[in-house]
Amino acid sequence: MAINVRIPQPLRNLTGNQSTVSAGGETLLACIAHLDSSYPGIRERVMDEAGQIRRFVNVYINGDDVRFMDGLATPLKDGDEVSIVPAVAGGA
Repeated sequence: MAINVRIPQPLRNLTGNQSTVSAGGETLLACIAHLDSSYPGIRERVMDEAGQIRRFVNVYINGDDVRFMDGLATPLKDGDEVSIVPAVAGGA
């Protein structure tokens, strides 16, 4: 199974500056574990110590926010696109 994962600029140093990588896994959690086995350090940047998606990281599957789906248990299928998007804060 091939899942396309879009990597944000701040994490590309872990993927050899690749903006998109391929991963496997039947759930989002399995996909992140697969990514971490190929690109060590990704899991710690996406997930917190409690094993949840970090508060300031958004993850989308085919454009849908996983927080409104099944979170890390969201099933994946061949050809899905996972986007990791760090939240942007700012203002004056």
